[in-house]
Amino acid sequence: MHSSLSVEVEATAAGVFELAGDLTRWAQLLPHYRRVTIQSRNGERVLAQMVAVRQVGPVPLPVTWRAEQWADASDPADLRLHFRHVRGVTRGMEVTWHIRQNATGCQVTIEHDFSRRLPLLGPDLLPALVNRFFIRPIAGRTLASFKALAEQGD
Repeated sequence: MHSSLSVEVEATAAGVFELAGDLTRWAQLLPHYRRVTIQSRNGERVLAQMVAVRQVGPVPLPVTWRAEQWADASDPADLRLHFRHVRGVTRGMEVTWHIRQNATGCQVTIEHDFSRRLPLLGPDLLPALVNRFFIRPIAGRTLASFKALAEQGD
């Protein structure tokens, strides 16, 4: 399963890259994140336990996973934040943020690549459910929140 979400942000790519790349601030900056606990650091890579809330009607449903995160600024035209989910239902998911400068600011795109076979149900059901009920709502809210923060200059 490949999923992609994008938003235009009226801020510099470097500013968005710096803001979104600091996992230690996600829980205080993003209203739907409850906790991000840094478990270890290995050079530029960070292992973090992440807890977000997926609102299902009036019920806040906590969602948790562990991910390795690292930044890649080797291509100034395509600043990237990488996440590899290493625990939880989404173990094995690869997430890449592409932050690209344009004439009015930057475009931020989050790509998710996920495959997980369920016995008797095959390889497509779990990724489709995860995309529909968790990736799109949580990543969409994350993009909207970082857009608002970057545009207000936080």
